[in-house]
Amino acid sequence: QEQLVESGGGSVQAGGSLRLSCVASGYDYNCAWSMAWSRRAPGNEREGVAAIDTQGSTTYAAYAEAVKGRFTISRDNAKNMMDPEMNSLNDEDSAMYYCAAGAGVYKGGGLDIGSERDYAYWGQGTQVTVSS
Repeated sequence: QEQLVESGGGSVQAGGSLRLSCVASGYDYNCAWSMAWSRRAPGNEREGVAAIDTQGSTTYAAYAEAVKGRFTISRDNAKNMMDPEMNSLNDEDSAMYYCAAGAGVYKGGGLDIGSERDYAYWGQGTQVTVSS
């Protein structure tokens, strides 16, 4: 069974950086799947943050408006790993961050982050806390 394990969360000062990591394992793992990060802050709904997909030799990435220019997502299929680098963090970035894997969502010819129902597998999450 597919398993996703996140790591890298922690506490950071506003303006700082963190790099999260998601390692996938299990019999059903398929490196062709799209992978994504979402987050949920207390009292809020889950929010898609970024997604990444590889089609042949081309890698596509999509970002939520709130993190564009600050977050960069990448993946290493040989290691079954995906890791977003998060820079210029602010207190609105404080949340539990979840890794997800699924078939991938394309809209208007480009990769879309999609919604929660577009992803079949989820990790348990890693907490990110930004203090000002």
